[in-house]
Amino acid sequence: MSKTVVTCALTGVLTDPAQHHVPVTPEQMAREARAAFDAGASVMHVHFRQQGPGMGHLPSWEPAVASEIAQAIREACPGVVFNQSTGVVGPDISGPLACMRAIRPEIAACNAGSLNYLKVKSDGTWAWRPMLFDNPVEKVKGFLDVMAETGALPEFECFDTGIVRTVEMYARTGLYKGHLDYNFVMGVESGMPADPELLPILTRLTAPGATWQVTAIGRANIWPLHRRTAELGGNLRTGLEDTFYLPDGSKATSNGQLIDAIVRIARDAGRDIASPAEARGILHVQ
Repeated sequence: MSKTVVTCALTGVLTDPAQHHVPVTPEQMAREARAAFDAGASVMHVHFRQQGPGMGHLPSWEPAVASEIAQAIREACPGVVFNQSTGVVGPDISGPLACMRAIRPEIAACNAGSLNYLKVKSDGTWAWRPMLFDNPVEKVKGFLDVMAETGALPEFECFDTGIVRTVEMYARTGLYKGHLDYNFVMGVESGMPADPELLPILTRLTAPGATWQVTAIGRANIWPLHRRTAELGGNLRTGLEDTFYLPDGSKATSNGQLIDAIVRIARDAGRDIASPAEARGILHVQ
C-alpha cells in the first residue's frame, strides 16, 4: 500500500491558549512543529494568532506575523511542507492573501463551499450564535488566483458531500488547473459526521488521480475514522486544532503526542509514513 502523508494542525482558529496547550508565539509554534515533525508529520497546517499580551486566542492576518512564524517553523523542521490556513467569514480576503504572498506556502486551504456552522448544547440552546461560513464561487476564485500566483497547492476543504462534488466543477470550468487534493472535514455538527462508513462514498466522488485526507474533529469517535482512512489509502491529519484527546481518552498536552498516536494507527493498518520529500511528490508540490 502507498505511503501516507501525515499533517499536523498545530493550533486552530480561536482555541484559547489560557485553557488548552496550543502554541501562539513563533517560538512555541516552532517547538510544537518540531515535536510533530520528529513524530512523523511532514506537513504543518498553520493558523496565525495575534502576538500581544492576552490576545493569543484571536487570529492575525499580519504578513509580518505570518513571516516570523513561517520562518521559525521552517528553520525548526528542514524540508517541512507548509500549509497555510485561509478561512475567513465575509468577502474581505485581503488578509489571507497578503499572508500567502508574504510566505509562499507550498499548500493553502481552499474552503470549497459554504456551510451553516452550527452547534447545539445539551440544553437545546446554541453553543454560539448561528454563523454562515460563506465561500461563494467568486470568493473561492479569489483564493485560487493567488494560490496559482504564489505556487500553492489548494487543499480543497469539504464539509459536506455536495462540496466534495463541487471541487471537480472548479476543474471542469477551468477555475482551477492542477492536481486536485481533497480534505474531508468530518465531525462538525452541521456538516459530515465523523463516520468511517461515509469514506467509501466520499472517495467515489473524488476526481480520478486526486489525493485526499480526513480532518476528524471530536473525541473518541475520531480514532476509528483515522484508522479507516489509513486502510483506504488516504492521507492523515491530527493536531490540537482538531482534538485534545488521545485514543485512550487522556488529554493531549502536545501535538507530538497526537502525531505519535496517528502514526501508530497508520502503521497498524500497514501504511508507511512519507518523508517530507516523499510528501512533496505525493501531493505534487515543489
